[in-house]
Amino acid sequence: MERILNKSGRIREHLALVRSIQDECLERFTRDPIYRGALLHYLYLIADGCVVLAGLVIRHRKLRIPQSYAESFDILGESGILDPAFAYKFSKIAGFRNFLAHDYERIDPFFICKDVLARLEEVEQFLDSIHKTFTHGTDHP
Repeated sequence: MERILNKSGRIREHLALVRSIQDECLERFTRDPIYRGALLHYLYLIADGCVVLAGLVIRHRKLRIPQSYAESFDILGESGILDPAFAYKFSKIAGFRNFLAHDYERIDPFFICKDVLARLEEVEQFLDSIHKTFTHGTDHP
């Protein structure tokens, strides 16, 4: 359980860093390669951290083994750790993680600065659901 809480904390730290640099994103993203690299790196760490965290929770709870990163979130929805509708929507973060890892040269600044940054609350919601599961006496293997 300690690994789960530590991973959640790291994701929250990365969220705080992204929020601290998100002002004037579109202008800075297109003009400053260091800013662009930092922002994309932290977004990758957030997305990858969520995928890893989902896997940690699945292993801790001894749930069925996912066949893909995205399925990890569906499994959390099936088990009641996440709201199923939210889990389905949030599972797209796995594809975003893969996109950042492999197709980063085709990044649309508007997509990152408007769409992605507007959805950081979903990461908070994911973390809050995990936190509730492991701190309100509902943790059980």
